[in-house]
Amino acid sequence: MSTSKASLGILISGRGSNMDIIIRACQANQINADVAIVISNNPNANGLILANSLGIKALAVNPRDFNTKHEYENTICELLVDHSVDLVCLAGYMKIVGNTLLKKYDNKIINIHPSLLPSFKGLNAQKQALEYGVKFAGCSVHYVNDVLDGGKIILQDIVPVSEDDTEETLSHKILEKEHQIYPKAIQKVLASFKKSEE
Repeated sequence: MSTSKASLGILISGRGSNMDIIIRACQANQINADVAIVISNNPNANGLILANSLGIKALAVNPRDFNTKHEYENTICELLVDHSVDLVCLAGYMKIVGNTLLKKYDNKIINIHPSLLPSFKGLNAQKQALEYGVKFAGCSVHYVNDVLDGGKIILQDIVPVSEDDTEETLSHKILEKEHQIYPKAIQKVLASFKKSEE
């Protein structure tokens, strides 16, 4: 990675609210990087339209168009390499990352999860937290490895859980916190890349 700005690739599946925050943080120089490309596994993702409206190249790569997960991820890797991507950020990407991507971007894929990992991995983390009766929930940015939501944690933050919180209200509180910590976590990871180069 040169001394100039890093290049980010963002993988999404839906509305892209964390993607939006990352793009805007880059454009405001809060992250020392540019978003080079946004890729969605869902051709109908609203995030693709949003990314385009912010001047970012956004493409759909539909896994259904491929015979194997390897072929699908290999196409994503080729796009990321073509755009000189240094760090891959998952932002509501609803697929489990496979070996092809993990090998190509070893220790260079990060994700945000709506719980205080290692608690409440996987889907419906907010629902799990409420059912368990926790008094604090939160979110975690972590490296992606071959264990679901199991990579090393980069940054976490907490939100208090109220007696009257529903899955919807708790999700909203956590999402606001995600928007605060994801750009900070990206900047932290990029700084660690720079250190390892020196």
